[in-house]
Amino acid sequence: MHSLARFLCTRESSKSVVPLAVRSFSSVTSAAAKSPFLRFSTPDLAPIDHSALLATVPETQITTLPNGLRVATETIPFAETTTVGVWINSGSRFENDANNGVAHFLEHILFKGTKRRSVRELEVEVEDMGGHLNAYTGREQTCYYAKVLGKDLSKGVDILSDIIMHSLLDERAINRERDVILREMEEVNKQMSELVFDHLHATAFNTSPLGRTILGPVKNIKSINREQIVQYIKTHYRGPRMTHYRGPRMVLAAAGAVDHDELEPSLFTGSAVRDQLPDSTECSFAVAFKGASWTDPDSISLMVMQTMIGGWDRNNGVGKHGSSALTQAVANEGLAHAFMAFNTNYHDSGLFGIYGVTEKDRCQDFAAACMTGLTQMCYEVSETDLTRAKNQLKASMMFFQDSSHHVAESIGRELLVYGRRMPKAELFARIDAVDSNTDMAVAFAGDVEAM
Repeated sequence: MHSLARFLCTRESSKSVVPLAVRSFSSVTSAAAKSPFLRFSTPDLAPIDHSALLATVPETQITTLPNGLRVATETIPFAETTTVGVWINSGSRFENDANNGVAHFLEHILFKGTKRRSVRELEVEVEDMGGHLNAYTGREQTCYYAKVLGKDLSKGVDILSDIIMHSLLDERAINRERDVILREMEEVNKQMSELVFDHLHATAFNTSPLGRTILGPVKNIKSINREQIVQYIKTHYRGPRMTHYRGPRMVLAAAGAVDHDELEPSLFTGSAVRDQLPDSTECSFAVAFKGASWTDPDSISLMVMQTMIGGWDRNNGVGKHGSSALTQAVANEGLAHAFMAFNTNYHDSGLFGIYGVTEKDRCQDFAAACMTGLTQMCYEVSETDLTRAKNQLKASMMFFQDSSHHVAESIGRELLVYGRRMPKAELFARIDAVDSNTDMAVAFAGDVEAM
């Protein structure tokens, strides 16, 4: 920086611009010494006003049917395709030790034929539309969704309702699917990122349903039967006589409700687990603290903190000069191959932390860097870093607005966890209200100090 200033003085010693140049470089020297990132950024970063952009975000229209099922749609201008799906408050946290894995098992079986369509007919009908039919199971929510052309929306809804309401649940299909799920488990267990987060939930919620895995144990996969599946459907998918949807637990969303008294509270217990694989040269590491539930006011602050910490992957070739101090330390010192901050919300609890992949001999160094960075955030967060994180978080949300799949997923999730579709303007206002001196400390300091 100083050498550049001297170069200007040498080339332009007779011009009045020299003192100005020297003053300009000198004025940022102290700031740059504190944060090298400021060498390439405006020190006084201003919040970005998204008002004009927010005015263009479509309104979500919601209708509640007599049986309690919510139907929500959001029109994306100029879109030619539609994502439509059914989101259900159903997952591994609603299971017990005897049937753990049944929600995921059911996800597989529902695609194996209905009273109206054989497996082949179902697949051909979707392919003939050029559509895409899929599903996923989580700890709290299960989703069945279809992506189709706009003109085929009614067909997509008909297929979804058929597989959920009229699936055959054939015994032979159930027995065949066991091997499929066991092979899926083998593949999942080869992915360290999946395995680490299963261990993380097991140790964080080891006395609660959230600690169970989504696929369930091998013995359950081998023994789950049709009777257990039918009972699970009666409890979580339909009414007592299996003739109606259990509306409050379901949302039909197209872009695209949960009874809290039925929930068993999940207690964050906290502990540590290590799974040593002798042949592995890498260490997959995750540390988490008790986070916030979906409706906890601190959930917004943790979203901002997650953005502030960020993530990095050596394969991307960028990030060494990123605004995150942890990113700079990890990238420049080679502490990890990749890392990311995560913020997972549930109905009554959550997990906030950092996941990373390192060489075996750098795991302790990476863990120390993570804990140091997290602890520092409890006591010192600059307004510039906070403003930048807010801008990045809001921009990322607007980027997702172009995806019908993401919009439909957001609608379904928000109606289940909030009971309404939260307007983007309200969400942005909550993000803007996060304060470095109060909200950030309240959101995080207690758990780190208790660590």
